[in-house]
Order: sequence, then C-alpha cells, then structure tokens
Amino acid sequence: MLRARRPPLPLLDESTSSVQSRPIRKRDANQPSLPFDEMPARIEPCLALLKPTVPVGPDWLYEVKWDGYRLAIHIEPKSVRIITRGGHDWTHRFPAIADAAEKLGLTTAILDGEAVVLDDQGRSDFGALQRSLGGRGGKRISTESILYAFDLLYLDGHDLTRTELSVRRHLLEDVVPAEEAGTVRLSEELTLDADSLLEHACQIGLEGIIAKHRDRPYRSGRTGDWLKIKCVQSESFMIVGYEQSESARGGLGSLLLAGRRGYDWVYVGSVGTGFNGRQADDLKKTLDRLKTTKPVVPLKGKRLVFAQPTLIAEIEFRGWTRDGSLRHASYKGLREIQDNAAVFDMAAKP
Repeated sequence: MLRARRPPLPLLDESTSSVQSRPIRKRDANQPSLPFDEMPARIEPCLALLKPTVPVGPDWLYEVKWDGYRLAIHIEPKSVRIITRGGHDWTHRFPAIADAAEKLGLTTAILDGEAVVLDDQGRSDFGALQRSLGGRGGKRISTESILYAFDLLYLDGHDLTRTELSVRRHLLEDVVPAEEAGTVRLSEELTLDADSLLEHACQIGLEGIIAKHRDRPYRSGRTGDWLKIKCVQSESFMIVGYEQSESARGGLGSLLLAGRRGYDWVYVGSVGTGFNGRQADDLKKTLDRLKTTKPVVPLKGKRLVFAQPTLIAEIEFRGWTRDGSLRHASYKGLREIQDNAAVFDMAAKP
C-alpha cells in the first residue's frame, strides 16, 4: 500500500485496491554507448480501442482511464514543449507541467500522458479541466492541472517506440518520481484482479480503465494494443446543428451529433440533456453564426438548423442502438477545435 501525502486516489481507498510500482533505480551512467536516434518533432499517439469487457491474462497490465487532455511532453536540453494529440503546441497553456518536466533532470525525453484536474476524491474531472483553461476558445493558463505520465517514447537520445511496453514502463518508473503530490506523476499499474477491477472502478466513480499489452511496441493509431473499458462511455462528436424548441432553455432543444467515417460524417443522434440555460444560449448563438443551408448529414426537418462542422462536444452515453444512434446521451462540454483528431471514428464502434 502506498502512503499518500494528499487525499488518496479512489483506487487506494481500500486495502483490496492497492497500486504498486517497482522501486526507483538510478540509471546506469556506465552503460555502453549506443547509437543516437534523432529526436522526432512529433509522434502520432497510440490510441485505445473501445471494448465492452476487460481482457484477462498475464499479457495485460491495467491503469486508470484519466479524463483530460492527451499530451506529449518533449524535454530537450534547453526547453520543454507540450504537444496536444492533434499536434498543437500548448506549452503556454500548461506552464506548471512544463516547469515540473524541466525539473525531472532529463537531457532529452518524450513523455506520453494525460493532463487532468482532480476532484477532492482524486478522480479526474474533465469539466474542471475545461474551466481551468477558460472553456472552449479560452486563453487562460491552467495552474491546477497535473500530468499523469503513462509511457516513455524517447530517452537520452534513444527511440523507445520499437521496444515493448514492459521495458518502456520500467524506464518510465526510473525517471518519473514516486511522488503522489507532484505536478508530473506516474500513472500506476493496478494490481487488482482483472475480473473485479472494472466493477470496483465503476463503484467509486471512475470513468473506466485502460488495458495495455505488455509485449507490444508503441504503435500509432487504434491497433488494439491498448484497450479502453468504460463504466459510462464518453466520446467526442461533431455538432452539426440543433433542433429548435419554443419551450427549452435558450430555444435550443437538442444538439445534432455526428461521428467520422473516413472523410464523411455519420449522424449518431441528438443530445438534449447535460447543459444549462446559459450553456444552451451560448451554444445556440455560436451555432447560428455557423449556420449553413448544406447539412453534412442527410437530415430534414422544419425545426432543424444545420451548422458547419466546427464545434466538438464531449458526450457521455450508455451504448448504441441498432440503427447506430447513441443511447441515453448527455452533454459534458466542448472541446477545443484543435482536438478535431479526437472526433469519434465510427470504425472504432464496438
């Protein structure tokens, strides 16, 4: 059992839910000289494939699924760069993370992780993270955010993407301090039994867990090497219009949503809950500025207003209907336009 110097993470609350990591070791300064690999400007991230059940077996390791912004931290001799999943430089938006990364004492490295804001129970809160950044299009810097690092892609001149995850994790545990209160923290491997892990995660209010194949290299895209198993499903969808309502707040009854299939948009249904009157009013005003007479999805209706595909919404839902629509959808908030890479790919639908 780790001893926490802050309110414990949910998965540390019970004696049956311990999280363990290997002891921190100093890297061997006398290791043989190896050829240096040029540090890449960017590595396309490995993405988790959505699955309904937890894979079982010694080939898999499990981590908490953090609900935040995926970031790559590029540590160089004289600078630190923070790159979003879509390839944008957000160093200026996360200065505390950049400062903490610089203090790790590494010459060159690329950390893969998730920026989050935690609630008082140690759970990641996407809404709080959005507020810390000033909302969609906001210019605020996030001083509350921390980074949970879960992979190491480059270290001291060596490209690690071709090595198996178990080796990369072994090195990551050496370079990220075992501090539970730091701004850069290690995303711990969970040692609960796989059969009960998801149930416990759901009971304590986590979004879900990530399962990763120990023996695989780091491969970009949704290869199936990483899986996400969610308590409540949450994905990003493009808002392609709205349905007008005379009785609903702000005159906005529901948002029309679409996922991506190649270069096309596929309608996945609408969402009419999760936003308050002020949010509805702001959404309607923004969508009215994006109004178009050429909808990107084949819908018709007198009360439907179509918009250019620009706004990206994070949506919670309980599954899919047989005709490909979201079940029990609820609006969580808007993502930045730079997150267009995060829009749900219909090929990933289970």
